[in-house]
Amino acid sequence: MRRFSLCAIALAASLSVAALPAAAQDAYPNRPIKLLVPIPPGGAPDVVARLVGQYLSQAVSQPVIIENRTGANGNLAGEAAAKAAPDGYTLILAADSGIVINPHVYAHMSFDPMKDLVPITSVATNQFVLSVNPKVPVKTLPEFVAYAKKANPPLTFANGGVGSQHFFAMEQLKQRAGFKLLNVTYRGGTPAMQATIAGETQVLFAGGESAGQFEAGTLRALAVSGKTRSKRYPDVPTIGEFYPGYAVDIWLGLFAPAGTPQPIVDKLRTTVQALLAKPDVAAKINVSGSLQPLIMSPAEFTARIHSDDEKFGKLAKDLNVHIQ
Repeated sequence: MRRFSLCAIALAASLSVAALPAAAQDAYPNRPIKLLVPIPPGGAPDVVARLVGQYLSQAVSQPVIIENRTGANGNLAGEAAAKAAPDGYTLILAADSGIVINPHVYAHMSFDPMKDLVPITSVATNQFVLSVNPKVPVKTLPEFVAYAKKANPPLTFANGGVGSQHFFAMEQLKQRAGFKLLNVTYRGGTPAMQATIAGETQVLFAGGESAGQFEAGTLRALAVSGKTRSKRYPDVPTIGEFYPGYAVDIWLGLFAPAGTPQPIVDKLRTTVQALLAKPDVAAKINVSGSLQPLIMSPAEFTARIHSDDEKFGKLAKDLNVHIQ
């Protein structure tokens, strides 16, 4: 009987230990969540992160702490997320460039976004607005192209980082329209926007966070980069109306370190997608950043990631873009 009792105690102890991870997952979250943002405050991903963080905090009854960790076109934030404990308490709101572009342009990376991060859900989509400082004497895209072709020295282009979507969007336009620009690199879209407003640079692909600048007249919108005109700027044409086939949009997605338990990933996905589906949340995302919520199934989001990875791999090779 004593031998049986000892075996029973040992079995019960092993079962209780095995149950700990499940219990921890059921209690998730029971402490603050850190949400990394790869750009400075004020840019579209930061705007979205703070809105999502605010509503997520209310939904799970835990603080969501936003941490802006900039540098290397998102690699520093991506590395921090990839190397964090896979327990659901460190997440990253990543731009597509940090996942599907950086591995093709950076010669050395300390992590592999496709392997070391797991997608939780798509969050938002946006398109760029080709914008100029008001002192540049153009009001339409054809006028800009003609002016850029004649400019000597070349006009200066503020990009949010070599290898960023801003950068690739302009490189594709330069190839299609046949003009040159002098690239000036900044640590994100917001500093690039501020430089163009100040006249340090003359043109940029602005994100949705620049809506107020167009309305105030500190930037002039010439064209949008997506497949369709923006609901926010219905009178601004698409670049594709002048150069058929040209279309650039971006996505933002929520990611966790690889190895994060699937129940936690699923809980975060369903919670965030339910928030994005609320009309008031969607309206605030649109007004604050001129973005649209992007709700995709796990299979759809995974397919988009792999498709974009293949597309930008080819584009980086064709343009011979390399960063040491």
